[in-house]
Amino acid sequence: MTNLRNIAIIAHVDHGKTTLVDEMLRQSGAVAAHADMAERAMDSNDIERERGITILAKCTSVVWHHGGHEVRVNIVDTPGHADFGGEVERILSMVDGCLLLVDAAEGPMPQTKFVLSKALSLELRPIVVLNKIDRPNADANATLDATFDLFAALGAEDEQLDFPVVYASGKDGWASEDPDGPRSDLDPLFSKIIDHVPPPDVSDEVEGSAFKMLATTLEADPFLGRLLTGRITAGAIRPGETLRALSQDGSVIEASRVTKVLAFRGLKRQPVEKASAGDIVAVAGFAQASVADTLCAVDVSEPLPAQPIDPPTLSVTISVNDSPLAGREGDKVQSRVIRERLFRQAEGDVAISVSETENAEAFEVAGRGELQLGVLIENMRREGFELAVSRPQIVTRLDADGTILEPIEEVTIDVDEEFSGTVIEKLTSRKADLLEMTASGGNKVRLVFHAPARALIGYHGEFLTDTRGTGIINRVYHSHGAYKGPLEGRRNGVLISMNDGSAVPYALWNLEERGVLFIEGGAPVYQGMIIGENAKPEDLDVNPLKAKQLTNIRAAGKDEAVRLTPPRKMSLEEAIAYIEDDELVEVTPGSIRLRKRALEPHLRKRRAKENR
Repeated sequence: MTNLRNIAIIAHVDHGKTTLVDEMLRQSGAVAAHADMAERAMDSNDIERERGITILAKCTSVVWHHGGHEVRVNIVDTPGHADFGGEVERILSMVDGCLLLVDAAEGPMPQTKFVLSKALSLELRPIVVLNKIDRPNADANATLDATFDLFAALGAEDEQLDFPVVYASGKDGWASEDPDGPRSDLDPLFSKIIDHVPPPDVSDEVEGSAFKMLATTLEADPFLGRLLTGRITAGAIRPGETLRALSQDGSVIEASRVTKVLAFRGLKRQPVEKASAGDIVAVAGFAQASVADTLCAVDVSEPLPAQPIDPPTLSVTISVNDSPLAGREGDKVQSRVIRERLFRQAEGDVAISVSETENAEAFEVAGRGELQLGVLIENMRREGFELAVSRPQIVTRLDADGTILEPIEEVTIDVDEEFSGTVIEKLTSRKADLLEMTASGGNKVRLVFHAPARALIGYHGEFLTDTRGTGIINRVYHSHGAYKGPLEGRRNGVLISMNDGSAVPYALWNLEERGVLFIEGGAPVYQGMIIGENAKPEDLDVNPLKAKQLTNIRAAGKDEAVRLTPPRKMSLEEAIAYIEDDELVEVTPGSIRLRKRALEPHLRKRRAKENR
C-alpha cells in the first residue's frame, strides 16, 4: 500500500480548509471540471452551510499521478471551532501526516495552537501551508516566523521543527514552494504531500495477520444503520466476515457480521469487496460498537489505544415544553422521543454527554461550549422538536483536597486599540486575568486572558457591541482551576405577561417606556412569558393585552395606528445566554420565546423566598 497517503487538514476557524479541499477535488479529477459542485462541498449539513463553519469531520479521497505512479490520498477535513475539538483529536490518530493551514494575514491563532499541539503530541510532522497569500495585508515572512515560534513553544522535536512550507491560495487553486513562484495549480502541494508524508506503516503486515481497526467516528445511515469509520491498522476486511468489537478495557461488546465495507472515492463512499491495512473505511453491521472501540478479528483480545477526550465544560437541562402554547408548531413533544434523540447524539459525538435527572421529563446535556450546544438544539428544532432549555451551568470538579475546580479558558482577542480598555474592564470584572497585551500591526492590539468558562456565557454579543463589530474573539479550553467566586448576573429585570392571548399594539406602545420589548403586536403571549427587558433591576408583571378604551368622541389625528419600535430579536444562543436560573427558553420549530420557570406570580414569589 505504498501508493496511499492519509492526511488531515487542520487550522483555525476560517483559514480556508474546506475551500482548499474543494480545489484538491477539482484538480485531481475526483470531480469533473465541468460538474456542478457546490461551494465548500464538504460542508454538507444545512447549519454548516449557513454559518460557514465545519462541524463534523469529513473524509474524501483523490488520486494524483506522481512520477508515473497513481497515488491515492485520503483527506480528512476537520472542524476549526474549539467546541468541536473532540473530532480533531480522534481524526489525527488515524492519519500519517497533516497540512497545517495558517492565514498569511492573521498568523497563528488560538485554535491553530490547539490543533497543532494535538498533532505534535501524536508525533505527526505537519506541512505548513501559508494560505490566502494573495490578500493585500498578507505578510508571509512574519507569519512563518510566528508559526516557527509556535512549534518551538509547543515543544516540537527537531524533525518536526524542520517543516516544509508551501505558499498557497485555496480560493484561486494554486500553490508554490516560493512566495513569488509560479501560480498555476496545486501540483507543488500534492508533490510535498507525497514526498513528505510517509505511507501507512504496514511493514508488520504479513499475509493472514488478524484484522484490527479503531473506530474514530460514528454516524447513523437510514439504509445501512450504524457506520463506524476508522483506519485499518492490520489485516484486511471483506463484507460478510464476522468481527467483534472490544471496549477500551478489552471486554467484548458484541460480535457481528460485516454487511458492507465502504471506501472513500472522491465525494462519494463506494462499497468495496476488500480493504487492506492503511486504508480509511466505513464499516456497517454493528449495533452497539461506538467511537474508541476496536473492531477486530474474532481471535484478537487486545484493544487498540484510543485518544483521551477533553472533558465537557458546560451543561444545560433540556426538558419537555410545558408552556400553554406547547404542541402548536412541533410534532416531537414527548419526553421519550427527546430522550432517544439526545442519547443518539451522545453516541456519535463523544464531546457530548447526556444524563437523566430526578425529573423524568428533563435531561442534562453537557458539551464543550455554547456553540456546540446551540447547534444541537438548532438541529433538533429543525427536526420538529419542542423543548424547554435552561441557563447553561459550568461542569465543576473536585480535586484531592475537596477544592472546587472550574473550567478555565484561554481567550485571545484582536481588537482596535481604542476599544481595548473597555474589553479589559469588562473581562476583569468577570474575574478574568490578563496575561499579555501586545501590538499586532496597525493600531490593533492582541489581548490574552485566562477566564472562567461561565464568565464568557453571553459575552460574545456584548463584545461585538463594545468593539462595533470589529473585534475577533477566540477561546479554547485551558484547564480546570480554583473556583473564582460568584459573578455579577444580569443587571436588568424583565417584563412578564400577566395574561394569555395576542399582544395588542396599543398596549405594547404604552409599555415601550418601561424598557426594550422582545415581541411585536399580534404575537401570542401567556402568563409568565417574558416579553421584554425592564429598564430597572426588578422584574415587572405587565398587561400586553390592554386595549384602548373606546369613546364616542373622535378627534382628528388621534386614532392613527400606533408606531412601535422594532422588537429586539434574539438568536438561540443569545436567548440561552440571556436567561437567569429561574427562567427557560421555549424552543419550537417556528419560535424562540423566553419564560419564567414558574408561570404564576404567587409560585414565583414562593420560590424567591425559598432561595433567599
